[in-house]
This record gives sequence, structure tokens and C-alpha cells, in this order.
Amino acid sequence: MTKLAKPPGQRLVKRMSTRTKWMILSPVSLLVISAGLCVFSEAAHVKHTGGPFRQWFLWGIYSLILINGGIALFGQAVRYRVQIDYRRFVRRELKKRDREWSRLKRKTSPGKGEA
Repeated sequence: MTKLAKPPGQRLVKRMSTRTKWMILSPVSLLVISAGLCVFSEAAHVKHTGGPFRQWFLWGIYSLILINGGIALFGQAVRYRVQIDYRRFVRRELKKRDREWSRLKRKTSPGKGEA
């Protein structure tokens, strides 16, 4: 079986740091949510002014797609941010343990002339 070629952007996204992914997804997701809310208000306006059912219904469906897509992207951005914070926390804890370990090691190791 032949191996399928990967999409061109997949390698680019894989090489991005978690921070870069978060920095891109956060504002993009908020823009998509905002666009969805604008489309939703337009659909409501068309409905209340007596526009045809098909028009405001399709606008409403489109707005729900945008809003839900934006929420999904925002959720992914939150996941990236949690990863960043967790990694920072783990690094700090490991540094604390290393400092404690070296401090205890110096206290318990015999000095010159002892033993």
C-alpha cells in the first residue's frame, strides 16, 4: 500500500511551539466567535423584519457553525495554555527539588579533615 502525502501545513503546525499555537488560536477563535454572533444578529434581524424563512434559517445555521467552531478553537487554545502552565510548574518544581537535594547533599557530606 502506498503512503499518502501529508498536507503541506501539517508539518508546519507540528514544528510550531505550543506557545505559538496558543498565540495564534486565541485571537482567531475569538474572531470566529464574534463573526458568528454578528451573523446570528443579522439572522435575527432578517427574521423580525419578515424576511423569507429560508434566508434567516440559513443565516442562523451559518452563525451556529461559526459560533461552535470558534468555541472549539478556543477550547483547543485553552488546552495549549494549560500545557504551557503545567510545563512551567513542573520545571520549577524540579529546580526546587534539585536545589533541596544539593543543599541536603552539602550538609550531609563530610567536610575536610572529618571522618
